[in-house]
Amino acid sequence: MSIALDDFGTGYASLSHLKQFPIDIIKIDQRFVRDLETDPDDAAIVRTVLNLAYSLGIRTVAEGVENSSQVDYLRAGGCHYGQGYHFGAAMPAATITELLAKQRLASPALK
Repeated sequence: MSIALDDFGTGYASLSHLKQFPIDIIKIDQRFVRDLETDPDDAAIVRTVLNLAYSLGIRTVAEGVENSSQVDYLRAGGCHYGQGYHFGAAMPAATITELLAKQRLASPALK
């Protein structure tokens, strides 16, 4: 089991939680990711969270990733995972299972 700190930087998710709980993943709130290309403050916040997570050995997820420029920025900063419409819309679990099965059939295994 892993513990993810959701919406980091907003609401109830605070720095003190990083010491109080064995956090495995920090999820960077979409409000900071959305405008990181045009708002230097948002870019600085995302960069700082990524650096903090790296220093503490915590994996990161960026929420609300919508385009390849955001992906490039996040990858360059060491973000581990992304979620958002750039990767695909939300879908039922059964649809995901079918999608993964189709991809497995379409991609020959490496030998």
